[in-house]
Amino acid sequence: MAAFDPWDPAFLADPYPSYADLRGKGRVHFYEPTRQWLVPHHAEVSALLRERRLGRTYQHRFSHEDFGRTAPPAEHEPFHTLNDHGMLDLEPPDHTRIRRLVSKAFTPRTVEQLKPYVTRLAGELVDQLVQKGSGDLLTDVAEPLPVAVIAEMLGIPEADRAPLRPWSADICGMYELNPPQDVAARAVRASVEFSGYLRELIAERRENPGDDLISGLIAAHDEDDRLTEQEMISTCVLLLNAGHEATVNATVNGWYALFRNPDQLAALRADHTLIPSAIEELMRYDTPLQLFERWVLDDIEIDGTTIPRGAEIAMLFGSANHDPAVFQAPEKLDLARKDNPHISFSAGIHYCIGAPLARIELAASMAALLEKAPGLALAAEPERKPNFVIRGLEGLAVEV
Repeated sequence: MAAFDPWDPAFLADPYPSYADLRGKGRVHFYEPTRQWLVPHHAEVSALLRERRLGRTYQHRFSHEDFGRTAPPAEHEPFHTLNDHGMLDLEPPDHTRIRRLVSKAFTPRTVEQLKPYVTRLAGELVDQLVQKGSGDLLTDVAEPLPVAVIAEMLGIPEADRAPLRPWSADICGMYELNPPQDVAARAVRASVEFSGYLRELIAERRENPGDDLISGLIAAHDEDDRLTEQEMISTCVLLLNAGHEATVNATVNGWYALFRNPDQLAALRADHTLIPSAIEELMRYDTPLQLFERWVLDDIEIDGTTIPRGAEIAMLFGSANHDPAVFQAPEKLDLARKDNPHISFSAGIHYCIGAPLARIELAASMAALLEKAPGLALAAEPERKPNFVIRGLEGLAVEV
């Protein structure tokens, strides 16, 4: 078994035995390489996600110096400007204001109205895969579906969509632990280019508003919600990144798990009513977002250990989702699992606003693949991405 080491290929291939080891050794562990407190149990992770003494940022209360932290390097400024004005990295009242506005685009009714579009697009993508007879499930189905859906919601013209996924991938590289210089440089470049594109698009929508989300953000800005242009740009980037990154990885991680558990795949093929519970179980079984960080704004105690203000807590979602105190036989893939309080969509005020849409997308692609490609099989063992925080595959070669 590999020890907890987010840069070790053996650990990245299968981190779950290491999580079991961490859980067995205690409720909280200081990890020197990242200077973070690792929290591996479901009970604490679930509680800390709702804990107001923790924050995604500290800058609403403290300067870097007051908090005992060093400001990020000046050359990373474009990334941090973009990232720090999105609601995922804001705390109330700014978080509340932006989330209230964006929530209007994600009401159950508006999400339900997208279902026919999502279903049709998923069907078309799978049809193309079937016609080819083989392909890469990642690039043929998993990526284009959620990228198209969120781009459609935002009102990004089809002709402009090609750079969206590369920009997103480069920006998300900064969410890994201790990202190297070349990763940071790509994230900064993508932040500049993506921000510049959206600034032009927002200006165009001011002149010619439509019924898309960007036009809605501008209209609200002109009324009483008062989003700054930077908040609009950061919100659009966050929605695109969060709106597809987890869905892409949940799709390929999920199908790879199904291919490795042929009894469960056979059960799913025999009974498509399992799709809703299958999606929840696959998100639990191989969690797309393995770790979520929070700053300690006021001293907090975990199982007798005081975590001081200024420290950083790393909640291990992948470990929490395999906690035997909550999940019976957690290492077993069980698509019919009834009691499944996984935390793959987070919890508390930062609960994933797009979770209902993600579920619709995952269900649509799964249903289309089961119906149109009933003999879908793994064509080659995939390579895992060398990432820890955002867990995914380089590709998933399949045969129809």
